[in-house]
Amino acid sequence: MEEQGAKQVKCLIWDLDRTLWEGVLSEGGSTKLREGVRETLTELDRRGILLSIASKNEAGPAMKILKEHGIDDLFLCPQISWDDKAVSVGRIMELLNLKPEAIAFIDDNPFERDAVQYQHPKVRVYEETAVPALLSYPEFTPRFITPDSAARRHMYQTDLMRQEAKKSFTGSSEDFLKTLQIHVAVKRVTEDDLQRVEELTIRTHQLNATGYTYSYDELVELAHSPRYIFLVCSMHDRYGDNGKVGLLLLEHTSETVMTLKLLIVSCRVMSYGIGSALLAYAMQLAHRMGKELHAEFFQTEHNRIMYITYKMAGFEEIEEDGDRLLLSYAGEEVPTPPSYINWDTSEAEA
Repeated sequence: MEEQGAKQVKCLIWDLDRTLWEGVLSEGGSTKLREGVRETLTELDRRGILLSIASKNEAGPAMKILKEHGIDDLFLCPQISWDDKAVSVGRIMELLNLKPEAIAFIDDNPFERDAVQYQHPKVRVYEETAVPALLSYPEFTPRFITPDSAARRHMYQTDLMRQEAKKSFTGSSEDFLKTLQIHVAVKRVTEDDLQRVEELTIRTHQLNATGYTYSYDELVELAHSPRYIFLVCSMHDRYGDNGKVGLLLLEHTSETVMTLKLLIVSCRVMSYGIGSALLAYAMQLAHRMGKELHAEFFQTEHNRIMYITYKMAGFEEIEEDGDRLLLSYAGEEVPTPPSYINWDTSEAEA
């Protein structure tokens, strides 16, 4: 077990002129796709790497060309305007809720690459000549391609639909969440889940309470060990299936104490209360077993929100060792998941 580093690219943002296609659209140049582009786009999408666009162009004509090539649907939140590309890249990060270190940008113009990297130092930039080799780069090569990976673009597309629906909703946030008809199923981790489980530990940074990642072999041991309760949760709502979005790893530390070693929730569903719901379920499990619940928290660059989640749930610090904290639930009442979530734990407790 070790602390994870943010190495994997989650989204590649493309320039259009002389990068995606051969010429300059506004000058009447060729809009034939450059060699290898179609194959690269299709394979990155299959691997679960999101695609977007930051291009200085007129949006209508550019999107028309993309549609003619049959690739327009591959790109999320395309930013096609005369804005600075650094602004467009920042907008894409905000819309997709991704950190700069998860973003890559490819452009033929060295000035544009430098400008983006100046404004967003952690964004990785590539020349257009890198296209033929991109698929061989480790940052674009996930260890596993899971069903969740292959469906990731569709999941983000449906989430953007939820965001648009929320903008037009006039009631409270909780009332809006009730309209989503959220269903969460919690079950024991099996070997069929482990590729996605490893992917969650590697990809999730904001909603990861410890920043720990485990090797595949370690995950197999945890799933089979009677010392641990290892759970994965899936979510769907009226917009579609979100796949496996959360993990709980609980250790029977002693006869009287259970310790929460992992609490991870995909950032895609961070606004739906899934993290608080999983934590509530862990508290219920500990209560039913007559054990005190402790929780490990290891501060990373991005996961402050998880510390706040613990504190709001009633956890207090009982031990500190540098950035590592051990917390304990200090409340008397055992919370329940939010009422707007339809909660199924039958396979977790079978």
